[in-house]
Amino acid sequence: MKDQLVKQRLMLAAACSAAGLISGTAIAQDKATAQIEEIVVLGQRKTYSAVSTTESMIEQQNPITSINATIDNLPGVNVTEGDTFGFDDWSTTINLRGYQTSLSDQQVGTTIDGMPNGDSGYGGGAKANRYIDSMNLGGVEVNQGIADISSRSTEALGGTLNYLTSNPLQGQRMRLQTATGDFDSQRYYGRYDTGRVLGDSTVAWISINHNEATDWMEGSAENERDHAALKFISNLGMSHELIGYLSYDDTHEDNYQRVTPAEFAEDSDWDRLIGTWTDIPYVNQVYRRGWSTLRENKFGYLKLNSKLSDQLSTSVGFYKHDMVGRGDWIPPYLANVVDDAGGRETELGSSTRLGGSQQGAIFFVDANGSALQPSAGCSSSITFPYGGAGAVFDPACYPANAIPVQSYRHTNYERDRMGLTADFELINSFGEFDNSLRGGFWFEDSLRSESRSWHKLADARVGIDFNETPYWIQYDREYQRDTMNWYLQDTLSFMNFSFNLGLRQFEVDNEVEDQFGVDPSADLTSDSDTLFSGGATYSTPIDGLEVFFGYAENIKPLTDYVLERGASAVATLEAETAENLELGVRFVGERLTASAVFFDNKFENRIQFFDPNAAEGIPNYDIGLTGFYKNVGGVEADGLELAGSLELTENWSVYGSYTLMEATYLGTGSAEDDVVAGVFPGNAVVNTADDMFVVSIDWARDNYAAGLSTKFVGDRFIDLANTKAADDYMISDFYMNVTGELSGDALKGYKIGITINNIFDESYLGGISGWGAWIGAPRTAVFDLTLDF
Repeated sequence: MKDQLVKQRLMLAAACSAAGLISGTAIAQDKATAQIEEIVVLGQRKTYSAVSTTESMIEQQNPITSINATIDNLPGVNVTEGDTFGFDDWSTTINLRGYQTSLSDQQVGTTIDGMPNGDSGYGGGAKANRYIDSMNLGGVEVNQGIADISSRSTEALGGTLNYLTSNPLQGQRMRLQTATGDFDSQRYYGRYDTGRVLGDSTVAWISINHNEATDWMEGSAENERDHAALKFISNLGMSHELIGYLSYDDTHEDNYQRVTPAEFAEDSDWDRLIGTWTDIPYVNQVYRRGWSTLRENKFGYLKLNSKLSDQLSTSVGFYKHDMVGRGDWIPPYLANVVDDAGGRETELGSSTRLGGSQQGAIFFVDANGSALQPSAGCSSSITFPYGGAGAVFDPACYPANAIPVQSYRHTNYERDRMGLTADFELINSFGEFDNSLRGGFWFEDSLRSESRSWHKLADARVGIDFNETPYWIQYDREYQRDTMNWYLQDTLSFMNFSFNLGLRQFEVDNEVEDQFGVDPSADLTSDSDTLFSGGATYSTPIDGLEVFFGYAENIKPLTDYVLERGASAVATLEAETAENLELGVRFVGERLTASAVFFDNKFENRIQFFDPNAAEGIPNYDIGLTGFYKNVGGVEADGLELAGSLELTENWSVYGSYTLMEATYLGTGSAEDDVVAGVFPGNAVVNTADDMFVVSIDWARDNYAAGLSTKFVGDRFIDLANTKAADDYMISDFYMNVTGELSGDALKGYKIGITINNIFDESYLGGISGWGAWIGAPRTAVFDLTLDF
């Protein structure tokens, strides 16, 4: 039955492709004419595949949801989030043609209005949803494999995601929105557009919003997000335009945990975290509200665009980003860092031990604060979590008056970075030849700090309230990173042909300093060779039909993250590199927009982290700065993407995409080294489906609109050995809304809508990282009301 269902799904995808429903157009309702507008998102004269989110893709996500979800229906893209509203950064994964951003990998570049996001990793990074609210999103430009040469990222081995903020309106408007839905979700949003001010030279908006929800399992999480932002565009004269953006984001997220396929088969609605505090610290280590992500981000930029002549234009930008955050766990013991020779444990007091190593663990103490040992010969009856515990964790193995103790472990993150971008374009014509010369420069100064503090729970029998003063700061380090990048590209167009050739280079200087002065400072420089890119386009005699070819060499320079394990651990590391090739055809017509792209990617020097003390599914609370990084081969991926949209009538439009891909691991070149590193050449890349398809239909008439989208994702492997797999799944999203304009003095317009994600309540495994996968979110309905004044 399952094979038959898969065949039916694949036949449906093929039918969509054959019908020409393979593109990227957007649907918008024209209230005056009740017709559907077509917005072309496949740029012509580009030598690589470039698609963008559409209005209907944004409508298919409720306003509480993370903006990352809006790109999920594009070809070659798969986005999974453990939380139905994207509240859990820990579980978010983004896959573009086998390149991934996840808990363990960062291989996809991200920019905000073209400005660098500052890495996407969990520790010290920030994905785009930290910078932009859903109602302020102007769209997302997605390059699945070859990015524009000017993209500013040190993570873009493959493509890039450029998240755009919406522009201010030309007229004055106050917009208020509220939303409520499943899982105690609520949202309040307000935005004021100034219209033209300052002598009609400037338009601006300012917004503020609050989102909250609990988790979709037992409902114990306290997820909250406060966000504020402003943007302005100012005309400084005939030739100059100044653009500014500033955002503040404060988020508290309680996490989800991964499960194995066997655990998912036993209970597909539980990730093995609990929502009720018990009297056993070993059980309480999986208390959901103790698995938390706290982040505060402040980001802003200024950009001056100038047209100095008919031939020469320039753009200069400056940006600043400050981040402070925390990642929490609650180990079921106190780390014993001071030998008290049987006396009162120092860890119970108010003093702080700086550095040093753990000498053992303290599980229970007596009334005097001295550590206790379990009764000889006692066997524990605890069976959860992680298969059970030893006698040292079981209160039944201690005297009745024994006092349990437990830690609240914080990994503290801070990052301050600022940067400068500069670009130019010089356009000239030589007879029948048109030439464009582009160039640019990017410099960023970044200071990142990371420390780990262990706090005693005030009373482990009561809850997770903890002492503000840590009893141990395990480590405290600062990481300085200076990034420099330049590029130069020349494009020559003649008749129906266009050719480009580009060069760029990275230089990244890193330094680490131990704030305790124990380990010596170390530095690491990672310079790339000059990277080549090039391509060509040909506009065929058929109006709107274009053929393109593109090739690019990419690199992910070694950054300060690898220095977390010391300079000696990275002495032999090489930067990850990639070569990406695309050959495609695209058509842009009045009613049909379509594309077909063949791609071939080769990713070498893949870096993997090895934790010598890790056990599958069990947190390594004591990891500190142990472990090491190693180059372990690479990845080779090739495939075919079809995408398109067809305007059936003035009221109906259909969109579809299909991705067929084979992504496999490459070995180190030595069979012996492959075995030692756990590399399996030829095996499928984890979290990467061989095939995916999307079919979406949208309708709009008068003031009404609705849409239904269905996405199929094939089987994906969870482990490198390809012994565990997540089954294929198919989920559907539905939206329906009514909009209207009013002629009153105050209320000018309204929108009432409902969005239902995963409408058929499919049960599936979503994002994959390390040893397991996060359970996909269930059916979720959200009702929203928007009023314009």
